[in-house]
Amino acid sequence: MRRSLLVIGTAIGALLAPAAASAATYVVDAKANSFNQDIGVPGTGVSTGMVLTSGQNLFVWTSINDLWSSGPIPRWSNAAGQVANLLATGSDESLQPAGTLIGSPTGSLTLSGFTAPVGSLVGEINGVYSLLGTEFAGTAWASGELKLYYWDVIAADNGNSISVAAAVPEPATWALMMAGFGILGFGLRRRTATDSRVSFKFA
Repeated sequence: MRRSLLVIGTAIGALLAPAAASAATYVVDAKANSFNQDIGVPGTGVSTGMVLTSGQNLFVWTSINDLWSSGPIPRWSNAAGQVANLLATGSDESLQPAGTLIGSPTGSLTLSGFTAPVGSLVGEINGVYSLLGTEFAGTAWASGELKLYYWDVIAADNGNSISVAAAVPEPATWALMMAGFGILGFGLRRRTATDSRVSFKFA
């Protein structure tokens, strides 16, 4: 099984290499790039310089372990936003002991007619918004430059930043990427099924 997973991982690395080579990385700050700096005061998103055409392939991702916050504990989350309880690992950005509750669900926030979880990564193209979260694999929802925001309404007590990678794969590369993720999903499901089997040996 380990050898199979190694082969799968190697294959996926080869499949993703063309996309990774053309990816750019951006730092999105929870305070500086909050959608609103204060009630009614618009914030400034990260300008990626990526000018997209509606329907163009787009891949945006960040580590699920890269954390930011909208205020004091328990308001930490990753780019998916404050949608579930989050426990400190003891080595994460919260600097809290392992097992400490550092994040909890706080609901969604509607700004400029768009609703997303508080603390999530949101993309904006020409005034139209989309939830990116920790991974977005789809197409551009409008034409124009992609900007990145931390979704919150008051930035004063926000903290930390995350690194976000974005790429515009060519159609052929996109197909290979999707195939790669399919292979990975199959491998993980197979591994889970194998690991969940229990063997009994009778004397």
